[in-house]
Amino acid sequence: MSNPSVNKRQKERNRQDKQREKEALKQQRKQEKVPRAAGEAGEDPDLAGMVAGPQPIPDEDEPTPT
Repeated sequence: MSNPSVNKRQKERNRQDKQREKEALKQQRKQEKVPRAAGEAGEDPDLAGMVAGPQPIPDEDEPTPT
């Protein structure tokens, strides 16, 4: 039978190695990340060009989008 304290140290070492690998991958992804294009100050790019308030009534000739 093996010594439990040796097993415990090995398990802890493996856990720390895995954590270091995860941190290295996290740093690599952070460096490779493409910066987003800067929009106008205070303007959300998802909402750009949208008009607040009542929307125009669609023509009766055109089908309504579903």
